[in-house]
Amino acid sequence: MREIVLDTETTGLHPNEGHRMVELGCVELLNHVPTGQVFHRYFNPERPMPPEAEAVHGLTETFLAGHGVFAEAVEDFLDFIGDARLVIHNAEFDMRFLNAELGRLGFPALPMTRALDTVGMARRKFPGAPASLDALCRRFAIDNSKRTRHGALLDAELLAEVYLELLGGRQVGLVLDVAATATRGLDTAVDRPIRPPRPHAPTEAEATAHAAFVARLENAIWLK
Repeated sequence: MREIVLDTETTGLHPNEGHRMVELGCVELLNHVPTGQVFHRYFNPERPMPPEAEAVHGLTETFLAGHGVFAEAVEDFLDFIGDARLVIHNAEFDMRFLNAELGRLGFPALPMTRALDTVGMARRKFPGAPASLDALCRRFAIDNSKRTRHGALLDAELLAEVYLELLGGRQVGLVLDVAATATRGLDTAVDRPIRPPRPHAPTEAEATAHAAFVARLENAIWLK
C-alpha cells in the first residue's frame, strides 16, 4: 500500500482571499514504512508575504523570489503522488490550498476522499487531548527539536512518525522484522556437528529393579 504524507506552508489561511502556497513537502510510505523518496519544493507566491505568516515558517519574499512558481512543478508533483492516499494533518486546510493551485492551472481537484486526516485520528484515539503535531510528538516521544518553525518537509517527516504511532506504534515494524527473520531462516543452511546417538536401553541393574517392581503389582500390564 502506497501513501504520501504531505504538508504545505502558505502566505495565509484562505486561498479565496488571494493567499498562495509557498512550500510543499511529501514523504512516500510503502506499507507504512518510509521509503526515503520525498518531494520538496519552495514556490514564489507572486504576492507579498504577510509578517504573521513569515513568523510561522520564516520564508521571506526575498528567499521565495529566487524559486519557481507552482506551475513549473505541478506535473512532477502529480506524478509523485500518483493515486496514493494522502496523509495530512488538518487535511481540509492543505487540500483547500492544493486544489486552489491546481484549479488555477486548469487541473482537476483532488477529492477529499483521498485524504486521511491525522487530526481526526488523534482526536478519536485520545479524546479531549491536544492534537497538534507538536503535542503528538511529545506524546509519542518523537524528537521534534529541529522544529523551531514550521517547514513542509520536516513536518511531513514528523507526521509520518506520528502516523505510524497512531496506527499502533512500532508493532508494524516488528511484524515485518519477524517475517523477514523467518524467511531468512528458510534459506540459511545451519552447520551443526553430528553427535552419536545416545543409548536408551536399560542397564542390567535397572532391568532387575524394574522386574522386582512389576512382581509386586497386581495384573501388571508388563506381564500381559
